[in-house]
Amino acid sequence: MDTIATAYLAATGSALASVAFVVVGLVLVGGLIWAFRLGFRVRRREPAPPRPQEQPRMPASGPARESHQVREPNEMPQSADGTRLTPHELRPTGGRDSDDQSRPRWEPGSSGSFGSGGPGVR
Repeated sequence: MDTIATAYLAATGSALASVAFVVVGLVLVGGLIWAFRLGFRVRRREPAPPRPQEQPRMPASGPARESHQVREPNEMPQSADGTRLTPHELRPTGGRDSDDQSRPRWEPGSSGSFGSGGPGVR
């Protein structure tokens, strides 16, 4: 008789576990359906993607190209009476075009790195 009671309790426990799994599964499926419906409502409120006529167009002159310029820095101006200059008294920053527009190249006697401290291998 003891075995029958134990089998009955085991069957009842597994039945409750099965019901719990089904309930949890239904809650998860309901949550997913709710999330998809919320996503559809949010998506409907967003503006539509641009039509082909609204897309940016290339200018008639063609695509923009890179420009290479060698620039020189502006020298720091000195005041006449030796006082410090304030920002509004300075010239615009950015420099100016250099007279020599040839690009600086690596010299064979230098290493090319910053602060190497030596002439490099010759």
